[in-house]
Amino acid sequence: MLPWRRRLLRPLAVLALAAAALAPTGPAQADTAPHSGWNNWSCKPSAAHPRPVVLVHGTFGNSVDNWLGFAPYLVNRGYCVYSLDYGQLPGVPLFNGLGPIDKSAGQLDIFVDKVLASTGAAKTDIVGHSQGGMMPNYYLKFLGGAAKTNALVGLAPDNHGTTLLGLTKLLPYFPGAGDLINSATPGLADQVAGSPFVTKLNAGGDTVPGVNYTVIATRFDEVVTPYRTQFLDGPNVHNVLLQDLCAVDVSEHVAIGLTDRIAWHEAANALDPQHAQRTTCASVFS
Repeated sequence: MLPWRRRLLRPLAVLALAAAALAPTGPAQADTAPHSGWNNWSCKPSAAHPRPVVLVHGTFGNSVDNWLGFAPYLVNRGYCVYSLDYGQLPGVPLFNGLGPIDKSAGQLDIFVDKVLASTGAAKTDIVGHSQGGMMPNYYLKFLGGAAKTNALVGLAPDNHGTTLLGLTKLLPYFPGAGDLINSATPGLADQVAGSPFVTKLNAGGDTVPGVNYTVIATRFDEVVTPYRTQFLDGPNVHNVLLQDLCAVDVSEHVAIGLTDRIAWHEAANALDPQHAQRTTCASVFS
């Protein structure tokens, strides 16, 4: 599909998924669903990789589907890897990340404590996709997470909210639409640029001391727009544009988290900067 058509159709698909997710269809997915290679609660971090990695899915994602590629990628490199489900709405299975984001951050807090207790590690590293790259910053700022986190790596995180290619600016022209989104899917409303949640999140600066931040964005992102609003400002911040690493990479918002090995390579560098290797188009084969 041509890039301009993909950028136009993706926000409409996102809104359609939101409507579909509100239809109850079955029992909720179990928390922290185990999968081959990760969420192995007997895993003990090695000297080479002393911190467990917690993976945080994006809106409409879950602990398995969002990480079918990246979790094994890390496990095969010797990491203890864990993923959680968060932001569930009653009667909405599989599609998570729709609840109030401050409450979701509380779920992350509980999960990180469980991971640290299981592994015996003092700190964790967090990698998140989309909302999963932004929500942990609330955990770091307001829930004491900075003391338990070494690094936060965001793949296409909506750190300053999103205009969804300008569609959010149309909400005032549809009476009741904003109220419906707030009440039915608060996790979506929280991510709108300028929302009370986004304003609180970024008041006083983007970052907190003691945490290393990496943001990996793509210029073809059609969900978190404008894409440069993903970048953070502050000490210990490394902002990366995927196309600066590989000019021919055309991954958009979903692919950067689910399939893009160039983005994964750069994320792995952020987890182990002392052994980082330059990320290029050839990193797809690493």
